[in-house]
Amino acid sequence: MLMVIAARLGAAMSTVVLAASVYFLCYGVMQPVWGLASDRLGRVRVMRLSLAAGALSAVISACAPDITVLILARGVAGACFAACVPASLSYVGDVVPAAVRQRPLSDLMTAFSLGTALGTVVAGALAHDVSWRLVFLLPGLIAGFLCWALRGLPEPWRQPSARASRSMLAPFRIVLGSRWMWCVMGIALVEGAVLLGFLTYLAPALEARGVPTAVAGAVSALYGVGAMSSAQLVKKLVGRWSPVRLIVTGGAQAAVAYAVAAASRSLVALVVTALLLGASWSFLHTTLQSWATALAPTARATGVAMFGVSLYGGSALVGTLTAGAAGAHRYGLLFLIAAALTVPLTLAAAWGRARYR
Repeated sequence: MLMVIAARLGAAMSTVVLAASVYFLCYGVMQPVWGLASDRLGRVRVMRLSLAAGALSAVISACAPDITVLILARGVAGACFAACVPASLSYVGDVVPAAVRQRPLSDLMTAFSLGTALGTVVAGALAHDVSWRLVFLLPGLIAGFLCWALRGLPEPWRQPSARASRSMLAPFRIVLGSRWMWCVMGIALVEGAVLLGFLTYLAPALEARGVPTAVAGAVSALYGVGAMSSAQLVKKLVGRWSPVRLIVTGGAQAAVAYAVAAASRSLVALVVTALLLGASWSFLHTTLQSWATALAPTARATGVAMFGVSLYGGSALVGTLTAGAAGAHRYGLLFLIAAALTVPLTLAAAWGRARYR
């Protein structure tokens, strides 16, 4: 959608990229706030509140008259929607034992990937053939429906210590007092850069070569296809493969994916890249995510939120630092940097998970 929005609003590509970067930044910054609220008020209540506010901000995004308003509206939308995924992850963490938790988390990520894939395909087609404004309006309508649909979901039982404390900041003290949480947050920062930040440039790289917007969007959507298909495999491997082996496999997939994209930005090459990055998400990300849900069980939502801060903070950092290179269409260099970052990411994640007990 980035090139379509730039053309319709008469803005530079480097400026339009900020709409995505600000969304991710606000999504990340607000996660501790929502995490604290979730530990205090409950998972379901926070999900419904977030969805209602996100629906309103999505409508504002759809009505934005210029790029300045759009960037501000996307920032508000990111802040509002920030609770949805971490609250649902915390819900799973509350109701599923740690030994088998990665399996339902894989199902949750399958749904997440399906939404990503459908959203990408629909976004590209609607932005090109109808209007990019409709792309922002539809998630708002869906969020409003989900807010209503969740009204009967029961709150899970939670360990009471963080919730019962009189101090509002008690969950933060629990989470930030864990050295392993700091380790996981550092790993998540780099992972967000690799698996989310540089992913943004797959479609623009194709469009820069003359590929139609709808086709470029469909190729990016294959990321979701790769994640969905791999998630089912990961479910079968949990308990048979060690977390370290899952991490190394996911890291290798990401490294190969970006190496292929750095070597060629052809349609076939970026199809392979998208599929491999989706697979990496299932192997690497869900393993790290399962690890994050176990580190602070009495302040689980806050811990998951801090994981999200790092993840989306890394993505936003990439968008900010690479906007100029993207505006100059230096996508080969960007994908080469992503491939290089994957190596220390994989080594650090595997080392940390191997030492954790």
